[in-house]
Formats: sequence, C-alpha cells, structure tokens
Amino acid sequence: MDGRKYTCGLDAAMAVMGGKWKGLVLFALGEQPLRFGALRRAVPGISERILILQLKEMAASGLVHREVHEQVPPKVVYSLTPFGHSLNDALAPLGAWGEEHIEHIEHIERLP
Repeated sequence: MDGRKYTCGLDAAMAVMGGKWKGLVLFALGEQPLRFGALRRAVPGISERILILQLKEMAASGLVHREVHEQVPPKVVYSLTPFGHSLNDALAPLGAWGEEHIEHIEHIERLP
C-alpha cells in the first residue's frame, strides 16, 4: 500500500464534496461572491443551519473564502477560492449530463 487514504481521484473528490448541498453552494458561488442571505436564496431548500455548517466545512477544506467587512452591521461575503473554482469546473460536465437526462431521472424517481 502506498499510504494514500483514497482509492482513486473520484474517492478524494467525493470526500471534499460530501453530499447534496456543497455542489449547489459551489454552483451558486461560481457566478459571483455572495452574502449569506443571497447565498441562501440561491440554494433553494437549504436551511440556515445546514448552510452555515456547509460553509464552515467548505472554508476549512479550502473551497470557500469568507471575508468579513468590519462595519455595522457586519458584512460577510463568501467566494470561491481557486481550489473551489477548479472543483466547480470539474463538476460542470456532470451538471451538463444531469441537465441532458433530467427528464429520465425524474421519471425513474417517480416509479414505485
């Protein structure tokens, strides 16, 4: 064994991604930096608590940068790091595949 934790690149990428919400947050931040409220509106269905948790994890893994502007009230802006942009770029073909097959995917999810 070569001491690596992951069995392949996809395994490592999925460890960074971890679930449904991080990809959607990456997509939302791919266009422009956003404040928390705008980011929450850009990711329908995510709760405030989950978004806070996901942003903390994404900042810790180097995907997201959190910039605090010292003013009253405090202004916090989230943006993608170069590492986050690279992951977003890698996910773009997967998103295109999903768009191409969305009707089929929705159909099979409705089956008993």
